[in-house]
Amino acid sequence: MVDSVFERKANNPRFQSQEAFNLAAIDIGTNSIHMVVVQIEPTLPAFTIIAREKDTVRLGDRDPHTKNLTPEAMQRALASLQRCHDLAVSFQVAEIVAVATSAMREAPNGQAFLQQIEAEVGISVNLISGQEEARRIYLGVLSCMDFQNHPHVIIDIGGGSTEIILADCGRPRFLSSTKVGAVRLTQEFVTTDPINKSELNILQAYVRGMLERPVEELRSTLKPSDRLNLIGTSGTIKTIATIHALAHHGSEPNPLQGYEFSREDLETLIDDLAALDYEKRAEVPGMDSKRAEIIVPGAIILLEAMQMLDLKSLIVCERALREGAIVDWMLAHGLIEDRLQYQGEVRRRSVIKIARKYQVNMDYSDRVAQFAVSIFDQLQDKMHEWGDSEREILGVAGMLHNSGLFISHSSHHKHSYYLIRHAELLGFTELEIELIANIARYHRKSKPKKKHDNYSNLGKTQRQIVSETSAMLRLAVALDRRQIGGVKAVECDYNEGDRELTLTLHPTFEKDDCALELWNLAYKKDVFEEEFDVTVTGKVAEVCS
Repeated sequence: MVDSVFERKANNPRFQSQEAFNLAAIDIGTNSIHMVVVQIEPTLPAFTIIAREKDTVRLGDRDPHTKNLTPEAMQRALASLQRCHDLAVSFQVAEIVAVATSAMREAPNGQAFLQQIEAEVGISVNLISGQEEARRIYLGVLSCMDFQNHPHVIIDIGGGSTEIILADCGRPRFLSSTKVGAVRLTQEFVTTDPINKSELNILQAYVRGMLERPVEELRSTLKPSDRLNLIGTSGTIKTIATIHALAHHGSEPNPLQGYEFSREDLETLIDDLAALDYEKRAEVPGMDSKRAEIIVPGAIILLEAMQMLDLKSLIVCERALREGAIVDWMLAHGLIEDRLQYQGEVRRRSVIKIARKYQVNMDYSDRVAQFAVSIFDQLQDKMHEWGDSEREILGVAGMLHNSGLFISHSSHHKHSYYLIRHAELLGFTELEIELIANIARYHRKSKPKKKHDNYSNLGKTQRQIVSETSAMLRLAVALDRRQIGGVKAVECDYNEGDRELTLTLHPTFEKDDCALELWNLAYKKDVFEEEFDVTVTGKVAEVCS
């Protein structure tokens, strides 16, 4: 039954046309903002990159005291995003998919800046978790590399974090995101130029310590027969590969995809770069001047990871997070099935995993979720105008609304908010998780109030989503008060002229009057009535003789 919570989005006819169309994906990172514009061919399905845009904006250069994004960095980012927006519009893209990562996650003013971006540039940015970042990096790599049924380690070294992934062609077996990145380490550990031996040793020891846990966890998932290969993505690794190619072969590979270099050569390169000051590093063939400042800490992260995993060489992949965002969008809109079908079910699997973790009564929660989306569907375009995304979020909240019972029955709706908010719900953005947690939070007791921080911190539209869908969830909870499945279905009849909504309950069992469900419906309906300005009446369907 839970499948129907997720199914409509995948069958959305809007993107089922056989004609090719363009899509843009933006990655707002700690060091840079990247955009890729692709042409999607639905009949294959596949995508072709037709344009790229990159700016080094250094959002990671945060205020050392408040840890806020600085006004200067935000202005650089806004200017870059405006250029991305204008370029995307010039390609007539169907949609702009934008994600933000480490710098925005950690800055106290990160959420406010996301709202500023939407207001001033017109781009809605999804803030994703480290785990979700790792999953989308995997999707990006999988879109252009054949794993040949062998497990691969994927490493992506960003400005603020490093993602390490163990994956095969069917699924990511291990996902991690660690707060070590090229910009972060440069700010925290490098004060000398060239870097002196003492700082270099401290930097290496710190990286080893930070990577110890994810490396151990990755190793624990390995099978005796696993033979690992290493794939590297993103700016630091591509820069190292370019420098290596120019030094050893006299030319830069075009494309860089598939280029390989050894750990031994990386060790030599680090020694050479660490001995140079910034100006000399910037002159190294293949070095971007803006990358020269942070290249040594970034290269050390890579070397330590290779040593700890005992991997001798690395193969470069040119696709990463932004391409993964494209693949994720295609999965969500039903354009990819085949060998990525497992990943297409990531949301459903993740919800079930969390529900089981918190010992949720699956049969009961599934019924509540189905009642909630049934009410949503029947009232759509009559009492609300929300779409498939809000429908899915409501269904997930219905599945997880009682997870707080894992902690305590008392105030369990508040516990549900906390557990959902901090669960690893893969496939969802930070905003979607926040909405799910809020909807679950308000399935009972107090209605949403602005004095509640979890509610007031949302934007106006998001608050409306929570207020209206949580009111629907309250009705759905009432419809299975006995938790035995006494109600088979609910029929909604809305009289717009009289502002009346009649809920007709169809009993599962013969001669069942569903008295407890009707009583609970009368008890819980007041929030819904106030939210939608209607009168709600419940009755049991008449049985035809």
